[in-house]
Amino acid sequence: MQKFVIQGGRRLEGEVLVQGAKNSALPILAASLLCDGESVLDNCPRLSDVYAACRILSGLGCRCTLRGHTVQVQAQGMHSSVIPMQLMREMRSSIIFLGAVLGRMGRCELGFPGGCELGPRPIDLHLQALQRMGVRILEDNGVLQCSTPAGLHGAHIHLQFPSVGATENILLAAVLAKGETIVTNAAREPEIIDLASYLRGCGARITGDGSSTLCIQGVKQLTGCTYRIMPDRIAAATWMAAAAVTGGEIALQQVNPADLVSMTDVFEQMRCRICPFREGLYFHSAKCPKAIRSIRTMPYPGFPTDAQAIVMAVLCKAKGTSLMEETIFENRFRHVDALVKMGADIQVAGRAAVIKGVRSMHGAAVQATDLRGGAAMIVAGLGAAGETTVEQIAHIDRGYDSPETVLRGLGAEIRRI
Repeated sequence: MQKFVIQGGRRLEGEVLVQGAKNSALPILAASLLCDGESVLDNCPRLSDVYAACRILSGLGCRCTLRGHTVQVQAQGMHSSVIPMQLMREMRSSIIFLGAVLGRMGRCELGFPGGCELGPRPIDLHLQALQRMGVRILEDNGVLQCSTPAGLHGAHIHLQFPSVGATENILLAAVLAKGETIVTNAAREPEIIDLASYLRGCGARITGDGSSTLCIQGVKQLTGCTYRIMPDRIAAATWMAAAAVTGGEIALQQVNPADLVSMTDVFEQMRCRICPFREGLYFHSAKCPKAIRSIRTMPYPGFPTDAQAIVMAVLCKAKGTSLMEETIFENRFRHVDALVKMGADIQVAGRAAVIKGVRSMHGAAVQATDLRGGAAMIVAGLGAAGETTVEQIAHIDRGYDSPETVLRGLGAEIRRI
């Protein structure tokens, strides 16, 4: 079992080339099976979740090749509509293949998804939306058997919550469906725009992405294209947090500052200095970060739940008291015990956490509880005195492409053992 060993207290400085976005790569990989011909996806991060998505594509009969940070998918040989249970359990995002397989094959059999245990993430919104589009769904011992007796057709769908996954599944099912699909209260995340941009490059007719109303006019055929996946905004926030907790100074290359506003605003409230430039931004930490009165996680363009744990690791050493409210997932404070073990002063009541800044933290042996919680432990370890050991880093490898290499390039002392 691998682990990270960190010697804290080193100031980070230098340049970071931000990886491709995990939350964009996975739905685009699913979308590639809808296309005739070959799709070439550049800037694809090398993550365990990406490898799992490639195994799903291969299991369905697609030819999938990963070289460096480029994935080539040839879907014309697709012959199966069954996603094995063991592959579904590898990642929570595996449910995104449902809409794509239905769009291509008209049927799909799969189990419930796995991944980080962050509390209930029901797929009811996905299934209800697909039923509106003509999908018949039967459940048998945890296996979903989905079919389209009369084919997929367009529909008017209002989402009770702007779910990213449900919006993506509707989009994937609708691009080859008959007629027009209109989604209101759709998710607005940049990753939705990235998926729609890829599909438009393949011939799809999509408008409204990035707004709360999404319109898809079904077409008869899609053809694969070459596409570059957007930068990962949560990875960018992680490197900013690492710089902030160590009093560092870094430049993030190949990011879109407009996608980071909800997070850079928080760091600026901590008195960090941020200067955007073309396809990047400069980040200079405050000598003593200031606490933030209140942060509340919200759907985009609000503060993202994926950045909550990472920013909390910085607030542990900020001057004053901060309040963090988690509104998206019920069980996303699992990293708090590890931070407290490292000397943090955090009190949790329901979905709220009160963080009282301390002068210093110390290294400890901790375990990654989930992807972003594990990243928070790395950030805390970088700013702590002494040695921190982070175990169960398979969670971290789901979303970060060789994080130890990135951090060593900035001057951190971190090893993978």
